Amino acid sequence: MSENPHKAGFVSIVGKPNVGKSTLMNALVGEKLSIITSKAQTTRHRIMGILNGDDFQIVYSDTPGIIKPQYALHESMMSFVRTSLEDADIILFVTDIYEKHDEDDVIKRLQHANVPILLLINKIDQATEEEVNEKVAYWQEKMNPTEIHPISALHNFGVEQLFARLLALLPEHPAFYPKDELTDKPERFFVSEIIREKILLNYKKEIPYSCEVVVEEFKEEEDIIRIRAEISVERKSQKGIVIGHKGEALKKVGTQARVDMEQFFQKKIFLDLYVRVNENWRTDQKLLRRFGYSSE
Repeated sequence: MSENPHKAGFVSIVGKPNVGKSTLMNALVGEKLSIITSKAQTTRHRIMGILNGDDFQIVYSDTPGIIKPQYALHESMMSFVRTSLEDADIILFVTDIYEKHDEDDVIKRLQHANVPILLLINKIDQATEEEVNEKVAYWQEKMNPTEIHPISALHNFGVEQLFARLLALLPEHPAFYPKDELTDKPERFFVSEIIREKILLNYKKEIPYSCEVVVEEFKEEEDIIRIRAEISVERKSQKGIVIGHKGEALKKVGTQARVDMEQFFQKKIFLDLYVRVNENWRTDQKLLRRFGYSSE
């Protein structure tokens, strides 16, 4: 054990959709815990990733991308963001080289936060040095954060330096979670997220956003895990699209998800997928609670 005092704290990762928050989260934790796709609004929950050292514990929170809520599901997603900000010891506000941030509730909240705010300008590998310097000046004037860090989460550029600053800023505190824990989420959650990621990758337009995945059965045996999962859609026409001609589309999702699950769990996976219509589930409070959301 190190002679240094133990440090521990909550680090909230916030920003608009598509700025690379989930890529950053996975790079900081060293594991794939959050969905990464090119589509917006891929993160729907608050996902905690726990990184432990001999004398520190960092609890990262990846949150849904900041949006203006249009229905009950969005309200729930934004409540996860607010809770994460309230718990935070350090806030990582992620933007990217392209983003022009509108004034919104979260910006105002950040301006009144009494914890360090590290503003991260992501995707700098896609910009010139002059463009990066312009963005730094823009955000310095707009928000005056504690620090500004240009990074490329995808290429791990600047991530080590960022991590060093987080360690320096962490408060002295005993660990919040057992040292062998990687996340606060159960195994079923990651099964549903892996399936949802494959839906996002394989379907277009509204379909991915109209789908929710619930794991109905998770039976772990010595050599295999048997999983049964339900994909909810909002309309009967969407069910047909998700299943596809002769079930081929759903079979493709299942095959891709099974490969990732076997890598994640390091075990053989038997995956049974089926599709159910739950009309307008994104606005149905009872169904939202069943799916793990709440607008409270």
